[in-house]
Amino acid sequence: MEPATVVRSFYERMQDRNWDGAGELLAPSLVIDFTETGERFGRDGFLAMNRAYPEGWTIDVIEILAAGDRVAAQVRVDHTQDVFWCAGFYEVIDGLIVTGTEHWVTEGSQPAPEWRSQYTG
Repeated sequence: MEPATVVRSFYERMQDRNWDGAGELLAPSLVIDFTETGERFGRDGFLAMNRAYPEGWTIDVIEILAAGDRVAAQVRVDHTQDVFWCAGFYEVIDGLIVTGTEHWVTEGSQPAPEWRSQYTG
């Protein structure tokens, strides 16, 4: 499986709550970093955390870009009243995600700085 397909398939399996299938795409030595919180997850912890996340969410993969073994994904997650965005950057080797850095934001959670208002339309 091509690296871009591996990452897309991972998110699709997560959406389907196919935890075993999602785990099949993660290297045993997986390391995922969340920049917003400074958390670092190994494979089993990453799967368990996602599985334990309160239900009611949907995942929509907006875009996948790949260059060799490096894959970037833009993902939208709707959960109850909130919309979350993830910009994830992954390394895929031999059909498995081996590393990832995920940048999460909550849509509309930060007010725009006043000084920028003159530049928006």
